[in-house]
Amino acid sequence: MECGPVLPDSLVLEIFLRLPHDAVLRAGLTCRQWQAVSRDEFLWRELFYSYYRIPRSVPRHPSAVSWYREFKRLFDCIPCVEVQTLREHSDQVLHLAFSHRGHRFSSCSKDCTVKFSFFTQLWDTERPDGNISLVHSASMRPFNWGYTQFSQFNPDDSLLLVSGVYLGPHHSSSGEIAVISMENYTLLSRVRNKPYDVFGCWLNETHLISGNLHWIGNMTSCSVLWLNKAFQNVESENVNVVKRLFKIQNMNASTIRTVMVAHCRRHDSPDLLLDYEAQSQARRERGEQQHPHQPLLFDLGTSESDEEEEDEEERRRETGSHGLSCGRLAQPTISGLEHVFHVSSASRKNVGSRELQIEAHVAQMMGRAYTKAPDSNLIEPTESEEGEDKTYLLFTTGSLTYSPHQIGIKRIKPDQMTTSGPVLGEERSSEEFFDSLDHVIDIHGHIIGMGLSPDHRYLYVNSRAWPAGCVISDPMSPPPIAEEIDMHVIDLKTLREERRSLRAHRAFTPNDECFFIFLDVSRDFVASGAEDKHGYIWDRHYNICLARLAHDDVVNSVAFSPADQELLLSASDDSTVKVWRSPRMVRLAQASSCQPRPRGLLSSWLMRSSKNSALAGSVNGKP
Repeated sequence: MECGPVLPDSLVLEIFLRLPHDAVLRAGLTCRQWQAVSRDEFLWRELFYSYYRIPRSVPRHPSAVSWYREFKRLFDCIPCVEVQTLREHSDQVLHLAFSHRGHRFSSCSKDCTVKFSFFTQLWDTERPDGNISLVHSASMRPFNWGYTQFSQFNPDDSLLLVSGVYLGPHHSSSGEIAVISMENYTLLSRVRNKPYDVFGCWLNETHLISGNLHWIGNMTSCSVLWLNKAFQNVESENVNVVKRLFKIQNMNASTIRTVMVAHCRRHDSPDLLLDYEAQSQARRERGEQQHPHQPLLFDLGTSESDEEEEDEEERRRETGSHGLSCGRLAQPTISGLEHVFHVSSASRKNVGSRELQIEAHVAQMMGRAYTKAPDSNLIEPTESEEGEDKTYLLFTTGSLTYSPHQIGIKRIKPDQMTTSGPVLGEERSSEEFFDSLDHVIDIHGHIIGMGLSPDHRYLYVNSRAWPAGCVISDPMSPPPIAEEIDMHVIDLKTLREERRSLRAHRAFTPNDECFFIFLDVSRDFVASGAEDKHGYIWDRHYNICLARLAHDDVVNSVAFSPADQELLLSASDDSTVKVWRSPRMVRLAQASSCQPRPRGLLSSWLMRSSKNSALAGSVNGKP
């Protein structure tokens, strides 16, 4: 029963505006009037912008239905609660990859035992008790691998691509790709991959892309990208199992690395538009003819429980050379440049700067004379190509120094999607010895990670910036790099960078030791590892850091479940894989395990607030 004088709603609202969000939630449990006022949209808009420190020029998420629910989404649906630690690896865990269904994932590690056994492990995420269990472990030691560094499921999850470092003779190291069947875990094929940080990737269900590297001078090389059938059995001498895709000239000791494939079939209907103006225009186009905006009305008849139900290659310069490495031990650290440092350092003692300048000049002349023209329709498609599904090959490269500082883009034509047809570039004329890049995006820094959004509209790039205005005079001496990691966001439809870079994570290794840090993107969030012993999660729309995920050493990789972005994995040099779930999912799991269901949404928020903030290290943008 209501008793005592009732304050006007406007006065209660003024009081609530001066309270933190948790106090507002508690006050809303006092009586029906306060509960109704505590849901006021104006109140939660103010709380939202102040708590998350978001500029008021940033609009609300286009799919949000209210400020209250948007506050709840960022506070309650971030995978920041550690629920399980997997310790099956015995050394640095370098990479994680989910299947497209999200029911299993693979992890790659150095796993150095006395016998140098290295494993790619498969896990099951569909156990009834919610825990993740190991289902298979495959050793690559019998194939003379040093370690596994990267893996990827093919589009139908029937095959697994595993990339690793192959230990060849004379302490040289190249790369190799293995294809494993997910039906019986048998090895189907092995493909050479040089340099090894090309990693490799799937083009479609049955074909994968690998690389090879040929040096044609002290500072000049040629990268060849190959299309390979996953099943290497030769059915007929007339059936190809490999086919050359592209042959690209590299200048100034640079090489092509980190290949990935982007399909643009959803570029016009992405999960999330990052351009605020485009968001507003899209809302106007689809919403003005629908019902106009209505002010929030207090509904005193809806119970809390009802609302909650509505919600739910040559050895990587063993001298410690340069580049992107998958580990910090006395093992190869970045592909392909062993040759540069081996040949270059030795040959440059006998080759003067004049000779190197002549080589560079000849290489440039050769490139201009024997390079195929780029695809002029990459940005401006012809009328016949409007609406056509296009496929792009993305990779890191460079033009000024050996450290990767550019994103190269090359379109893959439909007739290149299979190994049938001419072999080894027989269709190429002698005047078109090299393929040109269709587009290049310069990052002005050392690229240490890339990841695609699920709709393949946006490319997220981790980089460590060079000093502003720096001039590179020696390709073997790149500029110093920043400790702060910048995460650039590139719109693959417009090929321009969107907004400001995301920041929070840091790295400390110098230019000649820095290594690859894998990131991952879900529908609403982006996550990355870092050298500061934490993983990080940002909201893609608001550009804010929401959580820090603690480990005991460098975090090398993170991965969202494609089936549930409230489940995240992180892999670290501390030899563990940690499983993180959102507070909401943890609460629901506890409620389903015979515990009484929380009385309502407000109280359940309050029950978890301080505890989970401590677990995550930093939540909701609060360091």
